[in-house]
Amino acid sequence: MRAKLHTNFGLIVLELDEAKAPKTVANFAEYVKSGHYDGTIFHRVINDFMIQGGGFSADMKQKATRDQIENEAANGLKNELYTVAMARTPDPHSASAQFFINVGNNNFLNYTAATTQGFGYCVFGKVVEGQDVVDAIKAVKTGNKAMHQDVPVESVIIEKAELA
Repeated sequence: MRAKLHTNFGLIVLELDEAKAPKTVANFAEYVKSGHYDGTIFHRVINDFMIQGGGFSADMKQKATRDQIENEAANGLKNELYTVAMARTPDPHSASAQFFINVGNNNFLNYTAATTQGFGYCVFGKVVEGQDVVDAIKAVKTGNKAMHQDVPVESVIIEKAELA
């Protein structure tokens, strides 16, 4: 399954790995189908680390989410350049709608053990088109906004998300 993220920087196409992260892909696909991601922004951009989105509108209002999902990070997929993973709080099983695209090899985010410290972040797909768009987003100027750090000064908007 693929998902297309139409951003104001261009198109990003994600290949979702249903075999290795079935619950995570189903969760992401439901958010896409419901229109949840339409109009959200990449609200946390850190060059050489990751770009995170899917949770806030352009005016930094957090969107309501469904229940949290089980962390499937022990699936063998690694947080490598251009992979997509679920964001979460310190609770390993707290992912809901927010996701991030790795813009570097972030091995420290990989699953190592079923502990709070070792659970890691579930990779569930990768960017197969639009790596240049991801590279442009990771290079935007950032600052502080609405009590958040690393927020793009000019909004990076997911105008529409769709399954392909």
